[in-house]
Amino acid sequence: MTGFLLRRLLGAVATLFALSVIVYAVFYAAPGDVAQITCGPRCSPAQVQQVAEQLRLDDPLYVRYWDFLQGIFVGQDYSTGTAVEHCDAPCLGLSYQSDQQVTELILTKLPVTASLALGAMVMWLILGVGTGVLSAWRRGRLSERVLTAVTLAGTATPVFVIGLLLMIVVCGQLQWLPFPQYVEFGDDPTQWAWNLLLPWLSLALIEAAKYARLTRSSMLETLADDHVRTFRAYGVGERSIIGRHALRGALAPVIALTANDVGSMFGGAVLSETLFGLPGIGRELVHAVKVVDLPVVVGMVMVTGFFVVLANAVADVLYAVADRRVVLV
Repeated sequence: MTGFLLRRLLGAVATLFALSVIVYAVFYAAPGDVAQITCGPRCSPAQVQQVAEQLRLDDPLYVRYWDFLQGIFVGQDYSTGTAVEHCDAPCLGLSYQSDQQVTELILTKLPVTASLALGAMVMWLILGVGTGVLSAWRRGRLSERVLTAVTLAGTATPVFVIGLLLMIVVCGQLQWLPFPQYVEFGDDPTQWAWNLLLPWLSLALIEAAKYARLTRSSMLETLADDHVRTFRAYGVGERSIIGRHALRGALAPVIALTANDVGSMFGGAVLSETLFGLPGIGRELVHAVKVVDLPVVVGMVMVTGFFVVLANAVADVLYAVADRRVVLV
């Protein structure tokens, strides 16, 4: 296990380094006058040049990338025009628009996105895996056909359509839930969950359809294995076969999909956060792209990559827990 974790750690570092090179080159080498956009349309050429010098946009790209790496590992000093500000490691730079440290900005938005992602994940796993198991168990019957049709419709429906319908019906007409408004968990845990219930549900309904289809196909494949037929020949009950043997063997693709979905969602559930007005990473990323705030964009993409790599490393360990036939190498 120690050797496996070390290899995964080295692989994660190499992946994040490659990601940083690609992201930094793509965004900072893209056409467009960042200094002009940051300064505004009414700035004179002298003011634009002053902004470019302050942001060090005249330095070669490799020099700015080296400074970016130094900031991540040892921190960096930045000029805000009137003073010099020190950014502690891991430093992802300063926002062009607000002069706020990107790391601090991300940390203020991360609890919102984490609350949305983790709560929705619990709901979509319960709904999706449960529906998939039931569909595989009732294969060929009317209930299985109904569940298959529902999951197919759910997979084809965009999240903003489900979200809008839920807000109109649940919040507007029936008034069962309030319109979502983020409340800090530490301030009021009950209101935190109550206000996030609708975003969780809208995300979970879409994702659960995908997980139900994947679980069903994996379960049917596992139920056709030789060892399952052996259990049946020995008189083991169908519920025991499904719950104790078939489900564990079918969880590997579900774990892999969950790792990718949760890791990506930590980088921001853009549509959900924008639709429900949640001040998370996704909504902030959209704003940063609109105003060409490159340090914020690059920083958030790097954070997304970090969580995807971390989630996949955890998934590799969970494979062995779910299926004893998997060996960590």
